[in-house]
Amino acid sequence: MISDLPPLNAVRAFAAAARYQSFSRAAEELHVSHSAVSRHIKLLEEHLGVLLFERRTRQSLLTPAGQTFYEHISVALTQIANAATALTRGASLRKVIINVRPSFAVRWLIPRLPSFMALYPDIQPEVVTSTLPPDQSREKFDVVIRRGDAGWSSNVQPQILLEDDMMLVAAPSLLQTVPLNSAQDVARHTLLAGKTRAMDWKNWAEHADIAMLRQQPILQFDHMHLVLQAAVDGLGLALCPASLLGKDLATGRLICPLPSLRLPLTRYYYGVARESAAETRIFIDWMLSLAHEDTAGVS
Repeated sequence: MISDLPPLNAVRAFAAAARYQSFSRAAEELHVSHSAVSRHIKLLEEHLGVLLFERRTRQSLLTPAGQTFYEHISVALTQIANAATALTRGASLRKVIINVRPSFAVRWLIPRLPSFMALYPDIQPEVVTSTLPPDQSREKFDVVIRRGDAGWSSNVQPQILLEDDMMLVAAPSLLQTVPLNSAQDVARHTLLAGKTRAMDWKNWAEHADIAMLRQQPILQFDHMHLVLQAAVDGLGLALCPASLLGKDLATGRLICPLPSLRLPLTRYYYGVARESAAETRIFIDWMLSLAHEDTAGVS
């Protein structure tokens, strides 16, 4: 019954502290003091009659009772947030929240969004970027897109979006200066790499049946869209998923000197939130049609 509810501000503070296993980070998220979070959780523990956290010097760990309580209330809080969002949507422009990794947003989704907005001017796409595994209890979304179907929470069912493979690319000016006619010629170049795809060059070399030089110069960047910009600027060779190349090959900004050496990659998958907006299906159908065009266009 409603009269049996614990203090809701205390529940909110507990949920934040449980997510981070830290009272300090919970305080930052809620814009309150550390002591305020501590007081809320103590009040909640007194109300429930159980210990929710094991306090340590630098960390606060959930007790078994705290873990069980968190699993239940996180779902309830998400439902409350979704209900509020649904009311907000009803009173304003219809919105679809799309959760993607940064490079996929920059290189695949955002360049295509103008066509969606032209087709459906009454639907507002909202793009948020994240590298976390899909989980509605942690992040809000209508549609989530990730490479691979491992690590998804049970409340989101992954479905195939896009096939993909890895290609070797470079700026034409770079290859005019230092030609690349075979896989062995890679040893003459600087390699460009992304931190999120640290094993790409090793895997590609094994696929090409060549040995990489231990002292070969490598430039590393945080995200794949930065790697590609460095490649366009002629700083070195890049390995890039075909899905993220955009119009770089068509416009000649980049070329693929060894087109037969493609390394198959894990597919992209999409998932739909259980209580997603009705407009979500429209967005998904549009997205799937583009993915089909991409696949059909790969030679």
